[in-house]
This record gives sequence, C-alpha cells and structure tokens, in this order.
Amino acid sequence: MRALAAIAIALSLSGLVMRAQAPRPSPPPREATVPFAVGETLTYDVSYSNLLTAGTAVTRVGEKRASFGGTAYAITADGKPVPLIQRLYPVYYKMDTLLDSVALLPQWTGLYTEENGKKRQTSMRFDRPARQVHYEMTTPTPVKADVAVPAGAQDGLALLYTLRTRQFRSGERFTVPVADDGSVYSVNVATSGPERIAGRLGQSECWNLQITIVDDKGAAVGKNIGVWLSTDPKHLPVKIQADLPVGSFVLLLREAKL
Repeated sequence: MRALAAIAIALSLSGLVMRAQAPRPSPPPREATVPFAVGETLTYDVSYSNLLTAGTAVTRVGEKRASFGGTAYAITADGKPVPLIQRLYPVYYKMDTLLDSVALLPQWTGLYTEENGKKRQTSMRFDRPARQVHYEMTTPTPVKADVAVPAGAQDGLALLYTLRTRQFRSGERFTVPVADDGSVYSVNVATSGPERIAGRLGQSECWNLQITIVDDKGAAVGKNIGVWLSTDPKHLPVKIQADLPVGSFVLLLREAKL
C-alpha cells in the first residue's frame, strides 16, 4: 500500500511539474493607441485654384472589424464638387483603407473615381511577409500585377491617420514609403511649428508638416504640399494643401464629429 501511495504521489507531482512546464498560450497582440475612434467624421471645404469653395471632402472611421486574420479600422475618404461644378464637370473620388489596429499598416486599399463619365476601380492587397502589393484594376480595363513594396509601406489615406499617432518636434524629418495605385513613392516629411492656423473652426495651434513626394525614378510629384495637424491629443488634420498638375487644392476642416 505504501508503494502504491508513493507511486500515486509521484505521478501527481510529475503531473504538476509537466503542467507547470507546459508552454502557455501567447497573449493576443496589443492594439496600438490611436487618437481617433470609430464614428469620427471630419468634413472639409475644398478650394480649387481661384474657386474659394469648389467642393466638399469627408473622412470617416466607419468601424473596427475582423479583417485578413487581424482587426482593422475601416476608413473612408470621399470628395465631390459643389453642384454647379458637378453639372459642368462631373467628378467623384472615393478611397477606402483597412488599417490594421495593431501594426497601423494598411491591409487593403480601394480607389474609385468617376471623371466626366469615366469610371475607374482599383485595389491593393498588402502581403506583408512577401513585401508585395497585389494590385488589381477592374475598370476600365482589367489589370493584375504584383508590386514589390518596402516594409512599413502605407497608402495615402492610412498615412494621414498614422501621422496623427506620432509625437512631433520642430525640425524633425522622416521618410515613409507609400504605395498608391500600384506604384511606390517616398514621402519625405519636415516638421516645423507649432503655428496658428485660421480655419472654419477658428484658430488652431498646429504642427506644420511640409511634404515632398518622389516617385521610384526620383522625380518630384506635386509641390507646395502640406498638412497641418492640431497640437492637441487628437492631432486633427486642420488644413491640407497641394499644388498638382491639375490645379491647386486647399482643404480646411469645417466640422469634426469625434
């Protein structure tokens, strides 16, 4: 009996040891801290060249959902001209991104445009392990391509939101790779300020982010590009401007639903 008891005790102890040594499941990855939340809607007045109010642009954080094996914020930006210009030259622009809530990198990007009756739909699926983007255009002509991208590549809309998560200091410079419509660009950011910006919501103290964009051949894309982010914890994009081949654009924040 004593022998049986000893064996039972030994088996019990060995079981405890085995359970203690067994690997514990890894905790789920921690989501990044962000200054925006589901439901945030930012509305901008858009001026174009000499037109003080040429259109409206809206960005929205629609939801946070399971996506491509993780969790992502579904973010949308769209823009359209005021009715008078719409009648003269119909145009519509919409961009969607699924921003991974842990890595703060886009998982997928969609772009849809209508310009004077011509429609165009493209998408990019980011394959992070392979450092590739699976690019697809469905209209007007079907195209598929795999494009090599650097680690940490953003898309244009995701970049705007991830910039809001940074802490800035005057004189800081950094570069972010950005994939856009199947091509890769280097976005160089130079920070200055803070400075006060007069907008539709009054005076705002902002960081001034002056941006230069270079394509894969080293040619500059656009000029006089800037983003002004409020210095408060929300880091709201108060003003966005760019001189492009089609004209000069300025977006001023008119309304913020937080």
